[in-house]
Amino acid sequence: MDRIACTALGGVSGRRYPSEMTGVPTLRVARPSDNLDEVVRFYRDGLGLSVLYRFEDHEGFDGVMLGGEDAPYHFEFTRARGHVAGRAPTQDNLLVFYLPGATEWRDAVERMAAAGFTSTAAFNPYWDREGLTFENPDGYRIVLQHSGWPR
Repeated sequence: MDRIACTALGGVSGRRYPSEMTGVPTLRVARPSDNLDEVVRFYRDGLGLSVLYRFEDHEGFDGVMLGGEDAPYHFEFTRARGHVAGRAPTQDNLLVFYLPGATEWRDAVERMAAAGFTSTAAFNPYWDREGLTFENPDGYRIVLQHSGWPR
């Protein structure tokens, strides 16, 4: 993943975030999946994240971590052998990426389309006003929000 894409999805270009050195916590979002390869394609090819780490048969689990090299967050998706994870419990389970720049937002939307993913109507119409919602193969959704986060 290039630094521009990483910056567009929340990373800080040129800066590392090892929490033991900076005091900045790292957020990991961990979710089970029955569709590990398809979910990786969604987040890697569609969203533009990098595969940071993969593992197989770690105490019966296979998994992958995706994120930006410089970002203070990453996503872990795991598959437990012999276990069915199922789909997201509701259509309102969201990860929201605030992309205020027109170019970054358009590039992110075009990358999702180029990877074969189409937007879907949001469960909460608020997200349709300034963003687009995409559903991953497990039913979890991301929103590419064309605005800044109002702190």
